[in-house]
Amino acid sequence: MAAILYTILFILGGAAIIRAQLPGKSPLVRAFLGLALGLLLEMQLPALCAYAFDFTLKAHYVAAVLMMALVGVSFALRDKTPAKGMTYEDRRQLAAMALVVIPLTVLSAYLQHTHMIMPEGDGSYWCGQSTYGDLCMHLSFITSMRDMTFPPAYNLLYDTPLNYPYLADSLSTTMLMLGMDIQMAVVFPGTLLMALTYAGYMLLAQQILGGRNKAVAVAALLFFFNGGLGFLYDFDLAGRDGFEKVREIFTGYYKTPANQPELNLRFSNVIADLLVPQRALMGGWAMGIPALMLLISSLRERSMRQTLVLALWACCLPMVHTHTFLALGLFSGGMVLAHLISDGDDRKGVLLRAGAYLGIVLALALPQVIGTAVEQTIEGGSLRFQFNWVNNSGGRGMIDGYLWFWIKNAGLPFILMLCAALESRRRGYGDIVMGMAAIFIVAETILFQPNEYDNNKLFYIWYMFAAILAADYGSVIMQRLAGLRGRYVLCALFLFVSVFSGALSIAREVVSGYQLFSRTAVEAGAWIEENTDRDAVFMTGQQHINPVCSLAGRQIICGSDLYVFFHGLDYRAHAGACQAFYEHPDLNAHVLERYEVDYIYVSDYERAEFEVDLTYIDEHYDLVYQNPDVRIYEVDR
Repeated sequence: MAAILYTILFILGGAAIIRAQLPGKSPLVRAFLGLALGLLLEMQLPALCAYAFDFTLKAHYVAAVLMMALVGVSFALRDKTPAKGMTYEDRRQLAAMALVVIPLTVLSAYLQHTHMIMPEGDGSYWCGQSTYGDLCMHLSFITSMRDMTFPPAYNLLYDTPLNYPYLADSLSTTMLMLGMDIQMAVVFPGTLLMALTYAGYMLLAQQILGGRNKAVAVAALLFFFNGGLGFLYDFDLAGRDGFEKVREIFTGYYKTPANQPELNLRFSNVIADLLVPQRALMGGWAMGIPALMLLISSLRERSMRQTLVLALWACCLPMVHTHTFLALGLFSGGMVLAHLISDGDDRKGVLLRAGAYLGIVLALALPQVIGTAVEQTIEGGSLRFQFNWVNNSGGRGMIDGYLWFWIKNAGLPFILMLCAALESRRRGYGDIVMGMAAIFIVAETILFQPNEYDNNKLFYIWYMFAAILAADYGSVIMQRLAGLRGRYVLCALFLFVSVFSGALSIAREVVSGYQLFSRTAVEAGAWIEENTDRDAVFMTGQQHINPVCSLAGRQIICGSDLYVFFHGLDYRAHAGACQAFYEHPDLNAHVLERYEVDYIYVSDYERAEFEVDLTYIDEHYDLVYQNPDVRIYEVDR
């Protein structure tokens, strides 16, 4: 209850700030922006206060006071324009949003429940297909940040700062510290952020398309049920193999139509493979969409007040999701350029507002980026040129023809988007196309992380707008075909082909289930949390399913290379030291001193990864805990 009340306090504060600063927005937009701002500040303010008070309850109390102070300052600097009331069009828009947002939110709540360490009757924790890989990493951040001294440490690699965008995870830490159990601490904010993303996307589409609610709903379906033409590969010649490929969609591991790397299908479904498992991206979209809305309206309405709100909002994004922050910057550059070209009577105003925006972001956000993303991307050697993304994997030449790659991955909406781009000035969204082009060109030519696939986090922001343009152009075609009896059949066929791969991918997630932590692993994690110091260091193997770091939040020497490698970190010395100790503890006792190890953890994973000299460890270290699968030894240093 305390966690919910704390969230409500921030939501009400966010709503009050937006009401004071942007009274001219419609009630729907104000409500959305207020809710989003409240959650953004619930992430940001406790983390800022943690630099003075550690990430403790005291920091959270101070953050609540700061929130109320911000409301007071905002009221003092308020726009005194009368608040815009609810109109008939707003009510129609709300009804259209409810038809899409409510079902998607219910679906998301179910997926969050089944995919985020769902307890089973035997004491084990289960997850879904898409969260099997990433969940343990996010759990390690969530559980380790309790009472942590800031700047935060990366508990997956000894003596390493946490340069990952952590604020979506720290929101769950807040829930955990305020009384929620670990599952609800993940599920509650996750469901809320996904609901915000759905509502925000429809408001973004409405901002571009106007009051055409059918086109807005189609845009939402095209985006959230994306998946390209992958289903054709599963159903082609299916009768010859007894529909085995079709069955594999629901039974295999990553055999869904939208995500088949062996067939160069890489544009994964945004619900199944991005929003549910990738918590930083989920937070980034929930907070990035309102920033995009503010950007568009500040330029089109020539509003300095909205520009300043946007600039301060953008400064909070780097540690929520760095890719979203980068995409916002690129989109901003493209839009500003478009308005400098088209707004001949207001070029000075455009430059003034853009200068204020850029100055605030450089002053407040750049230090965050330099200390995190720049260090890992440039100093880690991840930044490199590669044309055509994963279709030119490793720079070894194209796998598919250029246009075919995008058509089969983005589907038929890609074709409509291209057509819409040609009509963009006439349709009134030339500035949107310029912003999209800025993102697309950079994402198509520059890689920022070791995993080239991660550029999709830029491409999906581009695709948000591509789906809106495709829906708009589709509505134009329908109007031109007025009187043709078969036009509704063509429309239904287009929608079916566009969303079927995504629908199958989501359906696979609904029925998926995998054991993540066994009963014995859960019991070991609970013992560690209750009986060891929060700053204790553990020697473990590199398995990603690790209750020491994920359930108990303790520091380990070296985590799974699924995480540390793709975060651009050099972990080889740490990993080698762990192997040397487990296999030859008599010769490598100095490893325990070097890494200040307090406990040695031996489970079935360590015994499978290393040739563990358990006899020596038993003889020389105190066994303080054991169950059928796990043994924990205390190091007397």
